[in-house]
Amino acid sequence: MTSIETLRAFHHPTRRRMVDFLHLHGPTQVGTLARELGQQVGSISHHLRMLERAGVVVPAPELATDGRTSWWRLEQTSVSWSVDDFAGDAAAMVAATAAERLNIDHQLGKLAAWKRVAAKADPAWRQAAFTTDLLALATPEELTALQEAISEVARSWRAGIDTDDGAVREPVFVYAHGFPTRP
Repeated sequence: MTSIETLRAFHHPTRRRMVDFLHLHGPTQVGTLARELGQQVGSISHHLRMLERAGVVVPAPELATDGRTSWWRLEQTSVSWSVDDFAGDAAAMVAATAAERLNIDHQLGKLAAWKRVAAKADPAWRQAAFTTDLLALATPEELTALQEAISEVARSWRAGIDTDDGAVREPVFVYAHGFPTRP
């Protein structure tokens, strides 16, 4: 189970972007993170320390070429949790619920950003982008099985990408939600 401290650290908007960048690009210098995310070096350093305390990132001093550069890498590559994980601790439940809202805002923000630029995007990306939904009758166990199957397909797809083939790649964001509903 993910700790409430990890949730608090991870779901800050700037820190979430930092984790996303490190996930996509691997170990990175503080200055590069600052430049790529449009932030000040001091701000990035502060956020890295917050993520380090939560066990999400660790320094990578072996990558430094001199004493002035500071490199960081992800220690924890995924965050998996449910608000129910914090049942019995009212303060943690409030924080987990807030993190859940921030996560949904993050996901919807990514979708909204794509929709703002989609009409001007390369036709190949417009064609590749997708949305999918389905409606079915299921038990909680069956919905859990679907979540596990989707996660396995996503992991397998990502692992099968040959990043050394010379192809130009863009970051892509995929998310899905499954929940009980009424017609």
